[in-house]
Amino acid sequence: MIEVTLNGEKTQVPENLSLAGLISHLKLPAERIAIEHNLEIVRRKNWPSIRVQPGDRIEVVHFVGGG
Repeated sequence: MIEVTLNGEKTQVPENLSLAGLISHLKLPAERIAIEHNLEIVRRKNWPSIRVQPGDRIEVVHFVGGG
């Protein structure tokens, strides 16, 4: 396990995860979120190629529909 900051909170996650793997691990609906990784917005197509490292700062934003 490694420690990252996820949405402002220190969190333990498995090693060797990509951002896509992290979203899957967290059981989040990938089609309804955006990810900021170390202060940079990451395009969805790049999620599989970016590895989560100890100390990373990750913000996950959920889009909610309504009306």
